[in-house]
Amino acid sequence: MIPGAAEYDIDIAIDPADVERLLDVTPDDVGPAPALTFCRNVFVPLTTACRYTCTYCTYYDVPGQASLLTPEEVRDVCQRGADAGCTEALFTFGDDPDDRYTEVHEQLAEWGHDSIHEYLREACEIALEEGLLPHSNPGDQTREQMAHVADLNASMGVMLETTAAVQAHGGPRAKSPGQRLNTIRTAGELGVPFTTGILVGIGETWRDRAESLLAIRALHERHDHVQEVIVQPVANNERWRGDTPDVATLRRAVAMARVALPESVSVQVPPNLAPVREVLDCGVDDLGGVSPVTDDHINPDYAWPALRELEDVAEEAGVPLHERLPVYERFVGQGERDEVGGGRDTSSAWLSSRLRDELAAETSTGERYRSVLGG
Repeated sequence: MIPGAAEYDIDIAIDPADVERLLDVTPDDVGPAPALTFCRNVFVPLTTACRYTCTYCTYYDVPGQASLLTPEEVRDVCQRGADAGCTEALFTFGDDPDDRYTEVHEQLAEWGHDSIHEYLREACEIALEEGLLPHSNPGDQTREQMAHVADLNASMGVMLETTAAVQAHGGPRAKSPGQRLNTIRTAGELGVPFTTGILVGIGETWRDRAESLLAIRALHERHDHVQEVIVQPVANNERWRGDTPDVATLRRAVAMARVALPESVSVQVPPNLAPVREVLDCGVDDLGGVSPVTDDHINPDYAWPALRELEDVAEEAGVPLHERLPVYERFVGQGERDEVGGGRDTSSAWLSSRLRDELAAETSTGERYRSVLGG
């Protein structure tokens, strides 16, 4: 039983035979993808407050030290991203700040917001005004929270990380795999194109990795909403005292993901955190969001590669490299979706009318979006 599954009414039945098949997968069972994609983005760390204290994470700051970007700072980052040709504003923050973060809550109230999601909505509006498509990754979300911001997001995401109970999540505010799966399910129910993934090396077993991938697949099969799955090795940093997965482990994990998931779901390996050249033949077809403007604020010790380096990676692999939007093309070209309470009903298209208007606008921004889609 997945920890927390009963609490969140997660009714995923993982077939033991499917697990055994994945455990037998090796890199020899897969091959290189015919092309590689990436997205040009800016990283907007809306707040570093987080109710969790995962032992591998350097992103969160303790109460009294957590930052909260001002609207002016959000706009400045988005402007610089737009000027650099980016299409995505990646909004990240720790899961809902709890009552310990009094200064964060007081600042939000001073700006007229009663929650971090209220402020996220304002930040998404700023990004759209500056010509960027928001992609928000605000951790676990309730249906109400996600619905409140979904119509302003081209896509959203949260890392499942693992379905196992691991010590790296330990403590009184430990992450719940059931809650993570509930967030992924909620995205499907609301019709939100979604990114998720597994974190390799935080104490999970190979069986845990197989079960995590199969849980993601099960939710995708119900809702057809997962656009990519990240296979991310835990990275050495000032808080992580464990090991970093070796290349052989990463190759096997990537191959397992490629076999577990349908072809329509991309397998991504972040190029600043993993030796992508050594795993491309294992089925990787996406290199994720890469910023020419901002740091990876979740992994600040690991710089983004330059576009020239990505081109070299693709050239070495003998495949073309294409830029993409934060929402995959298969979610873009459908009829308009009805909007319900700030979210989206699942009866028609994936993108809200607001976002469809942004993509269709006869402006330099709209032209850039169309050039990326056509390229």
